[in-house]
Amino acid sequence: MHSKKPFLSTLFVLFVAFGLVACTHQEKQVKSDTIRICDENGCADRPKDYASFQPEPAMSAEDAARIKALEELATNDPRAAYDLALRFFRGDGVRQDTYKSIKWMRESAEKGNFEAQKALGRVYLTGLGEMGSDPGEAEKWLSITANKGDKEASSLLKEAVKARQSEQADYQWRRRWQQIFYNNWYSGYRYNWYWGTGRWYLY
Repeated sequence: MHSKKPFLSTLFVLFVAFGLVACTHQEKQVKSDTIRICDENGCADRPKDYASFQPEPAMSAEDAARIKALEELATNDPRAAYDLALRFFRGDGVRQDTYKSIKWMRESAEKGNFEAQKALGRVYLTGLGEMGSDPGEAEKWLSITANKGDKEASSLLKEAVKARQSEQADYQWRRRWQQIFYNNWYSGYRYNWYWGTGRWYLY
């Protein structure tokens, strides 16, 4: 009678021990199939094949048609080229592309658009994205706008001349003004054309 109790106790202990080992093994298996992902929404365990990359949505056919129509206008109208430059810079109705933004802004400026000439002078003075500053180009465009009587261009022209004469332009000056000029490209400059009833209209 007394011999059964130790046997049952031992059997119970072994049963509990095997149960704990099985649970631990199962927990390890669950953990091995997941990874910890942290983002702006917090942290969570995700499957190892979890895809966190969200591809940029493609342009809609409607947006593509609008931009194509604006590009056709831009080949002859420097105001449309200016608008196109702003849209590429802002990613407004088109995938953001600073290279194309500068390309269209130059095309507008070379055809005599004052706002484009001034915008180029500013951006060449401070640089844009991967493009570093170019005081020589800044001086060129700011000279044009300053000669047309623009007071801000005259003031910036002096800075461009100093920067050209001294290859190392003042870093703190760039940091102070760059954000102001970026804000102009994002919201300060106004569009000349707007879309309505299937085509572009001049304001």
